[in-house]
Amino acid sequence: MKYLKLSILVLFVLVIAACGKKGGDGTGTPNNPPTELKLTSTVSTDASGNVTLTATAKNAVSYEFDFGNGLFQTSTTGSVTYRYLAAGTYTIKVTAKSSTGQTTVTSTQVSVSLTASTGGTGSGATWAEEFNTDGAPDPALWGYDLGNNNGWGNNELEYYTNRTDNAVVSGGTLKINLKKEAYMGSAYTSARILTLNKFSFKYGKIEIRAKLPAGAGTWPAIWAMGDDIATNPWPGCGEIDIMEHVGNSLNKIYGTVHYPGHSGANGVGGTTMITGATTDFHRYALDWSATAVKFMVDDVVYFTVPNDSTLPFNHKFFIILNVAMGGNFGGAVDPAFNNATMEVDYIRLYQ
Repeated sequence: MKYLKLSILVLFVLVIAACGKKGGDGTGTPNNPPTELKLTSTVSTDASGNVTLTATAKNAVSYEFDFGNGLFQTSTTGSVTYRYLAAGTYTIKVTAKSSTGQTTVTSTQVSVSLTASTGGTGSGATWAEEFNTDGAPDPALWGYDLGNNNGWGNNELEYYTNRTDNAVVSGGTLKINLKKEAYMGSAYTSARILTLNKFSFKYGKIEIRAKLPAGAGTWPAIWAMGDDIATNPWPGCGEIDIMEHVGNSLNKIYGTVHYPGHSGANGVGGTTMITGATTDFHRYALDWSATAVKFMVDDVVYFTVPNDSTLPFNHKFFIILNVAMGGNFGGAVDPAFNNATMEVDYIRLYQ
C-alpha cells in the first residue's frame, strides 16, 4: 500500500531503460563485469568483535557484504567495519557490482572472539541499533524518502524531510516528529528513514522498542521491504508491516504482509489491542523464518502468516520507520493537532 506510487515510478524507469541500444552481448548490457576482485579482512585484536573489510575490483561501483550471519551491508567505497556480537567463525562474501548490474563474487573466512566485557549488545542480539549518538540518524545506516510524492499512493498529507526537526537522535532514543506546519505545499512535515542500500537482513527475530504518537490522523509505521524493489517492483518484492497504528483507533496494533494478489487494502494481517501505546514503550517484533512470519507485541504472538517458497518472504529486506498523517488509512485529522512524536529506543535483531 505504501509503495504504490514508488512502484509506478520504478516501472517507468525500467521501461525507459529497456528502450536503450543493445550492448556487446546483444542483450543491451555491455560486457564489463567487475574483474580482479580482492577481499581482505582484519580482525581486531582487542576481542571487541570488530572486523575491517576492504574489497577492490576494476569496473565496480558498489560492493555488497554478506557477513555470514544473515546481515548485509552495501558500500560504494568497498570498505566497511562490522562488529560481530557473537563469537564464532563466519564466511564473509562480497559481491562487486558494475554500473550495468553485472556482478563478481568472492569470499573469506574469519574467526571472532569476544571478551566478557565486549561481547553482546541487547541481551544476545546479533545486531543492534541503540540510538545512543545524538544528532541526525547515522548516515552509514539510514537514508531518507523525501517529499509528498502525491500522497505516497495513500493520499497522505505530510511532506517528508531530512531535517533534524523531523528526525533526530537525542537522550538515547530516535524521535520522528510529525509537525503541523506549512512546508513545500503541504500542511504537515515528518520523516521516513530507511536502510535501503545500506543494511538488510534475512530471517530472525527483529524487535523494536517504541512509544507511538498520539492524535487523530497520526499513522506511525515500523516495516520492512524486499531490497530487490528496484528490479522487482512492489508488491512483488514483498512488504512486512511489523507495526502500524492509527490515532483514530487508539491502542489497536496492526501486523500485515503485502505481496502480489494482496496489495493495498487486501493485505494479509491481524490486529491486537494493547494499553498505553502512546504513553508507554512497547516491544514490537517480527519472528521471521522460511516457514512462518509471526507478529508480536511484548513477546506475545498475535498473528502468524505461513511462509513458503511461493511467497516473496525468503530474501533480504530493509527497514523503514516513518510517521504519516491522514490518508486512506490514517483517516480524519484532528484540526487542533500541532505535533506528535514516535520515539524508538532500539532495534535489535536475533538470529
